[in-house]
Amino acid sequence: MRPMSPALRRPGTWLRRRARWATTALAALTLVGGTALTATGTATAAPQAWTPKPSPMTTPWTNEVPTTTPLPEYPRPQLTRPDWANLNGIWDFAVTSADAGQPATFTEQIRVPFVAESALSGIQRRITQNDKLWYKRTFTVPAGWNGRRVQLHFGASDWRTTVWVNGRQAGAAHSGGFDAFSHDITDLLNGGTNTIVVSVWDPTETGGQAVGKQRIRDVAPHPGGGIFYTAASGIWQTVWLEPTAPAHITRLDMVPDLANNRLKVTVRGAGTNGHQARVTVSTGGSTVGTATGPVGAEFTVPVPNPRLWTPEDPFLYDVRADLLSGGTTVDSVGSYTGMRSVGLARVDGLLRPVLNGQFVFQTGTLDQGYWPDGIYTAPTDAALRHDLQKHKDLGFNMVRKHIKVEPQRWFYWADRLGLLVWQDMPSMDLRTPDAAARTQWEAEYDRVIDQHRSSPSLIMWVNQNEGWGQYDQARIATEVKAYDPSRLVNNMSGVNCCGAVDGGNGDIVDHHVYVGPGTTVPSATRAAVLGEFGGLGLKVAGHEWYPGGGFSYEDQPSAAHLNNRLTGLLDAIREVRMPRGLSASVYTEITDVENEANGLLTYDRQVVKVDEARIRAANRALVDASRGSTAPLTLPTGQYRSLRVTTPGLTDRYIRHKDGAAFTEVVGSASDALLKNDATWRIVAGLANSSCYSFESRNYPGEYLRHREYRVYKEAGSGDLFRADATFCPVRGANGGVRLSAYNFPEQYLRHYDAQLWLATPGGTHTWDNPALFTEDTTWTVEAPWAP
Repeated sequence: MRPMSPALRRPGTWLRRRARWATTALAALTLVGGTALTATGTATAAPQAWTPKPSPMTTPWTNEVPTTTPLPEYPRPQLTRPDWANLNGIWDFAVTSADAGQPATFTEQIRVPFVAESALSGIQRRITQNDKLWYKRTFTVPAGWNGRRVQLHFGASDWRTTVWVNGRQAGAAHSGGFDAFSHDITDLLNGGTNTIVVSVWDPTETGGQAVGKQRIRDVAPHPGGGIFYTAASGIWQTVWLEPTAPAHITRLDMVPDLANNRLKVTVRGAGTNGHQARVTVSTGGSTVGTATGPVGAEFTVPVPNPRLWTPEDPFLYDVRADLLSGGTTVDSVGSYTGMRSVGLARVDGLLRPVLNGQFVFQTGTLDQGYWPDGIYTAPTDAALRHDLQKHKDLGFNMVRKHIKVEPQRWFYWADRLGLLVWQDMPSMDLRTPDAAARTQWEAEYDRVIDQHRSSPSLIMWVNQNEGWGQYDQARIATEVKAYDPSRLVNNMSGVNCCGAVDGGNGDIVDHHVYVGPGTTVPSATRAAVLGEFGGLGLKVAGHEWYPGGGFSYEDQPSAAHLNNRLTGLLDAIREVRMPRGLSASVYTEITDVENEANGLLTYDRQVVKVDEARIRAANRALVDASRGSTAPLTLPTGQYRSLRVTTPGLTDRYIRHKDGAAFTEVVGSASDALLKNDATWRIVAGLANSSCYSFESRNYPGEYLRHREYRVYKEAGSGDLFRADATFCPVRGANGGVRLSAYNFPEQYLRHYDAQLWLATPGGTHTWDNPALFTEDTTWTVEAPWAP
């Protein structure tokens, strides 16, 4: 998204409540296989008074966050074990200078895993590159874990995180803000009450690391900010303990192989020399297939007659992996998979992305994953699920996770609900990165791919965005494709924007067009997608981050205009752009974010701005149309024709030119020769694109119908702009009629209004955009010519 300037807001109110401090972390989650997973550890911190800070906006979940065990759900749904302990909750906290050592005292408390800038953390203040964050708490290891190794897991912590247990450092410092990491802390434990200390340093945009949309700024709502938002420093995903056997499974890589009715599996582990792995696929408690193979190498499990995973039927199989030492099972994990394939194929001569071998148009939104109360961390698991469910409610079948990587439970909900996921690798700062930054970014990208490579919903990796921190685009695309050949790769989203340099490879050519939908077309080797479009804005009083400060790419005066405009864009994609090769579109965006007011929902998730049923119907029509013939409508080229009005009561009128402008006028057999010539047009291949058409004057050869500042004229000219303005793409209208969409503004249609010809926009604000009789006024019949 391109920067734009915004303005102001004062904080809203937040209902405070005191929460009780408890010492036992308990949580349960029922996964696909019905296995209950309960956190059974005991963990304590100093029982001081703690309260959250008032959030600038209150979501429906703000006041539902537990004090002692926020986000109690099992954090790793694709690799489950029955025993674990959740360390989320109140930790002692301190902030020192960036180069300081551990403080002698921790004078504050923070609710983990909410970042220090957030209200839900209880800290809510600006953190800079000059600060280091310190966390401290105690815990005891359950007696039932005796004899097992103890793993300490962090879902994510931004950015450089160092951990000490009982005064000794656990492993190396971890650098990365979007990937999970773990330490085996068994040898650091003392058998009683243990103390954990964590330091985190986050330079945000002043460093060279992946940072996404984060920027160091005041945490209170304020004017400006544009498309960049409040930073998120420190621990921001669940911290937890897990007991394992000395030899144990660390990861399952699963790739469906539909062509051979099997699942390709690689079981990875630690301390597994001499061990084998057994993987079983089942459903409803009945085994579908099982196989045994070496740890660390790929083998296959039969899945006969697989039920395919699709957005309409996101069916998931249960998976169990056992680690075997001889005939003894030494470790077992639960998981799940979806049987589906992703690739490219030619459909009606055009290169398209295909799911399970079939083209289905991917219609989604840009999802930035920001929250006014938790910033980077959704307040609850229900909140995390909510935004994905809203995509489904609105008829979308895809989501582009924009320049952020969510917790593994977000992918679990995408897998369960049935949403195709485009996953961006978070960008570095806009400047060209140095060698150290490149090494760090690529290493973190590999870890992100590893951690999410088995998610069935994830179908595409998006490497870079609009040239932000761009470098080596082609090499990176090639390497990502080699690292994960089971998915599509997009080397650059928005290759047409903001100085971006297209690597020229990968599976996708991706344009950003605001408002759009633009004219992106496939090449011989890449399918065409619209990686960002829309950005229609509507401010909702009482639901603005900074009242009066919101901005959008095109402000809408009312909800009615927003609905008309958005359905007009979706219809234009269905009618005009999809038949000419567009295969996917990403609307900006699912929710407002801080001063961006172009969400379908407000930032607090309290208001859905659009008519859900109407947007759902438009999206469903788009998806359904992609399953049928996608061939564009054709007109007779090289022949003269006349274009007749279809509006009831005006069907004796035709398009004619007069004094260089275009009008409609009554034409009949008694009309003079001049009028008949003026109302006759030669249909030729489109001057800008041969799949569309241009209309050449019968009596002024070389002059064409051309739009300019919305009005339509008969003019001669040259250059790319003229050729685009003089090109129209036909789509099917009612009762055999034709609608003519502007080639370079596909959502705008040739319309007669008060006898003049205009380009009219559904939901537009001009007089000639009047919704009354809009469809009738933009539908024409192609008739025999008045002047052959």
